[in-house]
Amino acid sequence: MLPSLTLVLGGAASGKSSFAEGLVRRASARRLYLATAEAYDDEMRGQIAKHRQARAADGWETIEAPMDVGPALAAAGADQAVLLDCATLWLSNHMLSGGDMVAAESAFLAALGACAAPVVVVSNEVGLSVVPDNALARRFQRAQGALNQQLAAQSGLVVFVAAGLPTTLKGTLP
Repeated sequence: MLPSLTLVLGGAASGKSSFAEGLVRRASARRLYLATAEAYDDEMRGQIAKHRQARAADGWETIEAPMDVGPALAAAGADQAVLLDCATLWLSNHMLSGGDMVAAESAFLAALGACAAPVVVVSNEVGLSVVPDNALARRFQRAQGALNQQLAAQSGLVVFVAAGLPTTLKGTLP
């Protein structure tokens, strides 16, 4: 059994999404994939199309929610398991939109806490790299670190993935 909220952290291309998918796949036959990516170029459009096809072939219901994940989380049933991939792109989308980040994060965390289904959130750990050389990137790095800390505090299970290998930071793997 998954706890109500699980956080899977890792660097880019660390295997965190595949690990999180496995957790959700084992938790329920009814799986909901909340995708937060937006396609700003041809390469990203291709990646999104490839991911859509792979998820459909594997029995995932997919909802693309780059900004507002609340309605999808509210509609998820207790007999489902939800994968939100990823909090990093969700945060980027909000930061780039210029909206009220405090309100957005508060609504995001509340929606996760109120969801009837167990939710696995994928997020990048951006604090292991060098301090960025520009103000926007530094602001993003601080915001991502703060969001990850809030998610970790709210989660019953936190797993860090590096090179495809999971390390449990909090809780017990099912």
